[in-house]
Amino acid sequence: MPSYEFTCPVCGGFDRWHRMTEVPDSAPCPVCRRQARRRVCGGGLLRSGSAATRLLDATARTASEPPTVSAPPPRRGARVTRNPLHRKLPRY
Repeated sequence: MPSYEFTCPVCGGFDRWHRMTEVPDSAPCPVCRRQARRRVCGGGLLRSGSAATRLLDATARTASEPPTVSAPPPRRGARVTRNPLHRKLPRY
């Protein structure tokens, strides 16, 4: 559920969680109970320290800091082909 910002004319701003299909235009202030109007602002998307967040951060980091390769990967478990046509393929 996204977080929406509301502004009370007396107490100031506060946030409330609502479903996107049930967002009210106003909500009671948690301090003075007056009706506060919803503010139009950017989305309140939160990211926690989950595996998805670490993956997104690592992916963003590779755009400016690509990993370097010093040697080809080891040939453990390499598939051996018996097709004679594959011998004509270039080797690096």
